Amino acid sequence: MAKLPIGIQSFENIRRDGYVYIDKTSYINKLANSGKVYFLSRPRRFGKSLFVSTLEAYFRGQAELFRGLDIEKTEDKKPEDERWIEYPVIKFSLSGGDYNSPKGLSETLSYYLRSFERQMGIEHDDSLDLPNQFRYCIESAFEMTGRRVVVLVDEYDKPLLETMTVNEKQEDRNRILFKGVFSVLKDMDSYLKFVFFTGVTKFSKVSIFSDLNQLRDISLLPDYSGICGISEAELVENLKVEIQATAEHNGFSYDECMQRLAEMYDGYHFSADSDGMYNPFSILNALADGNFGNYWFETGTPTFLINKLRASSYDAKDMLDGLRISERSLSDYRPENPDPVPLFYQSGYLTIKSWNPRFRTYILDFPNDEVKNSFLEDLLPLEFNIESRSASSILEKFVNALEAGKTDDFMLILQSLFAGIPYAEGNVPFQEREWRNQMYLVFTLIGAYVKTEIHSAVGRCDCIVETSDYVYVMEFKTDSDPAKALVQIEEKQYAIPYVSDSRRIIKVGATFSSEGKGLMNWKAV
Repeated sequence: MAKLPIGIQSFENIRRDGYVYIDKTSYINKLANSGKVYFLSRPRRFGKSLFVSTLEAYFRGQAELFRGLDIEKTEDKKPEDERWIEYPVIKFSLSGGDYNSPKGLSETLSYYLRSFERQMGIEHDDSLDLPNQFRYCIESAFEMTGRRVVVLVDEYDKPLLETMTVNEKQEDRNRILFKGVFSVLKDMDSYLKFVFFTGVTKFSKVSIFSDLNQLRDISLLPDYSGICGISEAELVENLKVEIQATAEHNGFSYDECMQRLAEMYDGYHFSADSDGMYNPFSILNALADGNFGNYWFETGTPTFLINKLRASSYDAKDMLDGLRISERSLSDYRPENPDPVPLFYQSGYLTIKSWNPRFRTYILDFPNDEVKNSFLEDLLPLEFNIESRSASSILEKFVNALEAGKTDDFMLILQSLFAGIPYAEGNVPFQEREWRNQMYLVFTLIGAYVKTEIHSAVGRCDCIVETSDYVYVMEFKTDSDPAKALVQIEEKQYAIPYVSDSRRIIKVGATFSSEGKGLMNWKAV
C-alpha cells in the first residue's frame, strides 16, 4: 500500500518522504511559456495549495524534487544555462489568520514580507507601509540577484470569505488593504517573472482583477481543467492497489468499487466537455479508510454559503433540479449580488453538467453524492429549525416508515418538521408551492426517487415518491379538505402510469395552513 498524502500541502514533503504524487508538473511548463500573471479558482480541499507549493519548488530551482516527473523532460531539452534557474520567490499563504480582527490581514501579509527579507538578507525599513514594503522587497530582490521575482498568493480570498455576511466593516477594510498591497504589481512588470493567485472565489471588485489587466483567469479554460484534482485515468494509474483493497474490504468487485467511488467523489467539471475530476481530499481518505464517507463535509460547511442561500430568492428545490447560468456570471462574483449560484459553483457545491455554446450558458448541478447528500443534511436543520443532532434520528425513522408503507407514521414526522418552520413576517400567506418544495427537500434527502409536478395530459401531480415496494401519489392543498386532494388524484388520473406496476400505490391527500401552522391533516387510501 502506498503512502497517501492526506492533508499534506508541501510538494517538498511529499517528494522527500515518499508519498504518492499525482504528476501535475506539465501544467507548470504550459503556464511559464504562455503568460506571466494568472488566477486559478478551485473549491477548497482540491489541491490548490499543493500546486502553489510545486510552483514554489520549481522557481526555486529544486531540480532534485522533480526527478522522474514530466517537467524534468522539458528542462532537459533547454540549454544547460537555462535549466532549473533559481528565482526570488515571495509566497503568501492566506489560508490561516484571524481576518476578523482589524490587524489580522496586515499582520499576515507583513509576516510573509519580513520572512522574505530575512531569507534574502534585505534590511527592513520600518518607515515603509505595507504596499511600499512589498515594492521594496521586489526591487531589492531583483537588484541583489539580477533575476526577476516570482509572487505566489495562495487562498487570496480567505480574508474576504471569512468576514463576508458576518463582519462587513472588516471585509471592507480587508478589501481596501488588498487594493493597496497588490495593486503594486501593476507597475512592476519589468521586475516580475511570474505571478500566480489562487482562491475559491473570484471577487470582481478586488483590486487584483481590476488593477492587473494583464491577469489571465484560467479557471474555466479546457487546457487547465485537470490542473487540480484527480482524473479517473490518474486514479487508476497511481492507486490501483488501493482501489482493489477497498473493493475487497467492502465485498465489491473492482468495477463495482470504481463505480461507487465515482458516484461519491467524481463529477467535478471545470470547463465545457472536460473530463470529470475526483475531489483529492475525499478520494484519498476513502482509499485510506476503505470506506465511502463524507470526508469533504467533515471539514465543515461554510456558514456564509447557507446564509447566502437563505437570503436569496432561490428555493432548495432549484438547486436540486439543475441551474442555468451565463458564462460571465459564473466566472465573477460580486458580494452584493443576491444570486448565490456563482458562489456555490466556485465553492464546489455545484459543477458544470452541460454547456450551450450558442447562448454561452452552463447548466449546473451537484457533482456527486457526497456533496449533494451532505449539503442537504446541513440544510435540513436550518430549513426546519431543528437541531443538527436530531436530524439523522428523524430521517432514520422517516425512511423506515416510508419503506414499510406506514403512511400515518411518516406523515406525523413530516407534521413535526413543518411545525418548526417560522411563520413569514408580515403575515404573508404560505403558498402551496412553498410546502411542495419543502416536501421535495425531505424526500430527496432520504434518497428516495422523487418527482414533483409530474405533467400529464389532463393535469399535474404535486409529488410522486417511489420506493422498492410502494408508489406514493401525493397532492397538496392549502386550507382545504384532504378528501378534495384525493378526488383530484382520481379525476386527473395521476396514478395511471403506475397501474401495471407490481408495487402498491398509496394515494395521499394533504392539507397545509396558509397561516403558518404547518401540515394540518391528511388522508391516505
